[in-house]
Amino acid sequence: MSLIGPRPLLVQDQPPNLAVRLMVRPGITGWAQVNGGTLVTPIEKDKLDEWYIRNASLAVEVKIVFMTIKMMMKSYLPSEEAKADTEQVESKTIDLGRKVA
Repeated sequence: MSLIGPRPLLVQDQPPNLAVRLMVRPGITGWAQVNGGTLVTPIEKDKLDEWYIRNASLAVEVKIVFMTIKMMMKSYLPSEEAKADTEQVESKTIDLGRKVA
C-alpha cells in the first residue's frame, strides 16, 4: 500500500472493470477521497480513481496531499452545529449536590 492511490473498495462496490484499478497500488488517500469520499457513489468513485490512474503525476500527488491535509484540519475544527450542541450542554447546570426530599 502506498500513501496516495485508489482506496480499496468494499466487495459490493467493486467496478465491473478491475483491470484499470489494479494497474496501481492502493493508497491511504486518493483523488476520490479528496473529491467527495463517502459522499460520492461507487460509480463516481471509480471514475475519479480511473482519472487519477490515467493522470498520475508528482503535481497531482502533491495536490492530493495538500487537499488531504486541508480536509483533516477542517474536520478538527468544530462545525456550527457542534458548537451549538456544546453551548447547550454547558448552559445546563446540573446540581448533583442537592438533596431529594
